[in-house]
Amino acid sequence: MEFTLEFLIFASIVIFLSALVQATIGFGFPMIATPLLAMVTDMKTAVIYVAIPTLLLNLSALILEKDLFKAIKKFFPLAFMAMIGSAIGTQILIYSNSEFFKLLLAISILFYLFSQKFSFSMPWVANKPVLSTVIFGLSAGIIGGLTNVMALVLIIYSLESKHTKKEIIQSSNLCFLFGKIIQIILFVYHGSFSQEILELSFYNLIIVAVCIAIGFNLKNRVENSYFKVIKWFLFFMAIALIGQTLF
Repeated sequence: MEFTLEFLIFASIVIFLSALVQATIGFGFPMIATPLLAMVTDMKTAVIYVAIPTLLLNLSALILEKDLFKAIKKFFPLAFMAMIGSAIGTQILIYSNSEFFKLLLAISILFYLFSQKFSFSMPWVANKPVLSTVIFGLSAGIIGGLTNVMALVLIIYSLESKHTKKEIIQSSNLCFLFGKIIQIILFVYHGSFSQEILELSFYNLIIVAVCIAIGFNLKNRVENSYFKVIKWFLFFMAIALIGQTLF
């Protein structure tokens, strides 16, 4: 795959803004970067392009929240199931790189945005922790493998499990970390990572590292209006993706 100069400039801006959001609030990079890139390329390319930078951001978020090994011990079963699901979703994406996945991504974003408007009640999540871990882990992984958006499934799981904000950040980033590792392995195995993608990925890591440093200083200064702007931004991106796919 070859990238034009215009795409590289656009992608660099997307990586910077998305990474800054993730570094500041603990999540959001793939949810913002993937749909923006998918508007100017196909779904598979968008997912591949952000794969390696996502790893660094997930790892840094886990480290900054502290208690890394404690988080791994607590959320390993969920992350392991997410990894299996991600492998399934990635295989589907590799063999069926369809425009339909852009529509699935848009629906996932809208579901995430409007899920907080409705009152979900799933008492079985707390009553059957093993079953809920398998179902939500696999579901998050499959959707994440296809669209890069695990958050909608994981947030519902976390809310029903009464997780704290710290635990939500830890569990979501750990699931993404495990999912991205297996996804990158599968992309490499199938020859989806070109030399150009690898070079650009390491260039993007520099951008991400800068954003982590900036975001660390901004983390405690974020106001509620910041989250509202991000949500409205995601909403308009989802609508644009739907329009692009259907028309």
